[in-house]
Amino acid sequence: MSEQPLKVSLERDGRLLRLTLARPKANIIDAAMIAALQGALAEHLPHAGLRGVLLSAEGPHFSFGASVEEHLPGSCAAMLQQLHALILQLVESPVPVLVAVRGQCLGGGLEVAAAGHLIFAAPGAMLGQPEVKLAVFAPAASCLLPERIGQAQAEDLLFSGRSISAEEAFRIGLVTTVADDPDQAALDYFDQYLAPLSASTLRFAVQAARGELMQRVKAKLARVEKLYLDELMSTHDAVEGLTSFIAKRPAVWLDR
Repeated sequence: MSEQPLKVSLERDGRLLRLTLARPKANIIDAAMIAALQGALAEHLPHAGLRGVLLSAEGPHFSFGASVEEHLPGSCAAMLQQLHALILQLVESPVPVLVAVRGQCLGGGLEVAAAGHLIFAAPGAMLGQPEVKLAVFAPAASCLLPERIGQAQAEDLLFSGRSISAEEAFRIGLVTTVADDPDQAALDYFDQYLAPLSASTLRFAVQAARGELMQRVKAKLARVEKLYLDELMSTHDAVEGLTSFIAKRPAVWLDR
């Protein structure tokens, strides 16, 4: 495991911020990873010459998701608040966030990806929100997926917990491009379309396209986070789902 959970570099003469999740193979979105992402975005997004962010990951998988241990009652409030602050940072990014996905992109990993703008995925990549299988739900994805792919498609993924292939994700509009090398595809997109633009005008274009979405996601996320912490986490089954997963044993639902 690398000492730092995230690799940060400025490329393309400072036009592109590259963020690489650097804890393969799982690249868990835990408190340390979230803090590293927040810090890098806070430091570099205000740079006037920046025209885009490329978020990718080392290893065969983008991310297996958030830390299940951090979802337990003692720590879930702090973890969710931190994760949701990161999600809003990405949703409100003044420049396009391009996401390159390989392998598994699950749970909190897909929430982070979906908060960006364009997703480039490798053939065979799998994207999903499996939280419901652990008797919890995905708060940020509940806000983001209906915006990206429509209510019915979002409900399918959120209620079933199933993962879909990059190809199906492309068909329903979650993924922008399926490419053998998604990192290179994202870089090619940046070089061809974003790098030549006026950075100041690009920021206005992002603000114009995303302004109302930012407001809707922010308001809904606050409501959904409260539902999760105040109601869901007071149920037997939510705690049972998480603890049984950690203990690697079958869950026993009491339906309450």
